[in-house]
Amino acid sequence: MIVSFVVLGLIVVLGVAVGVLYNLLVQKRQMTHNGWADIDVQLKRRADLIPQLVAAVQGYATHERQLFEDVVAKRNAALAAGDDPAARGEAESALSRPVRQMIAVAEDYPDLKASGNFLELQKQLADTEDKIEMARRFYNGAVRELNTLVESFPVNLAAAPLGFSKRDYFEIETADRAVPSVGLNS
Repeated sequence: MIVSFVVLGLIVVLGVAVGVLYNLLVQKRQMTHNGWADIDVQLKRRADLIPQLVAAVQGYATHERQLFEDVVAKRNAALAAGDDPAARGEAESALSRPVRQMIAVAEDYPDLKASGNFLELQKQLADTEDKIEMARRFYNGAVRELNTLVESFPVNLAAAPLGFSKRDYFEIETADRAVPSVGLNS
């Protein structure tokens, strides 16, 4: 009789422990989903700004056709990369290079540099890059917490059977970020 109460008590304690661990894992997974959604919003915002930037520069630098085609192709590849953080990070890094080059080309055109439309696009792009960086830090922090929990004992014993696994960090090569300088003294 006492043995059955002890066994029943152990089953209840084990059930409660698994429930608490499961809820904790769900919370961490939701944080990563939320972080990825924030990144996705900012990357789409940047992707929406790029055609406007191309159009503004294209009017002045018509001989840079190959660069414009490269920007459009890399933008399309970045949009097609989907929700895989590794693939998306690689595609976004590849996109940043020609965007940065296009902004550098714009420096050769004083009329373009003085254009209010171009300056506003540069400002919006710089603001978006800052927001991407903040969203990336939030997401990577949430991934770090989830991964730490999934790999920690005793959670690691229950995580895989409950359908939880490590997530990839979202990395963009910092040197390749398209961070334009907004020249107000042109």
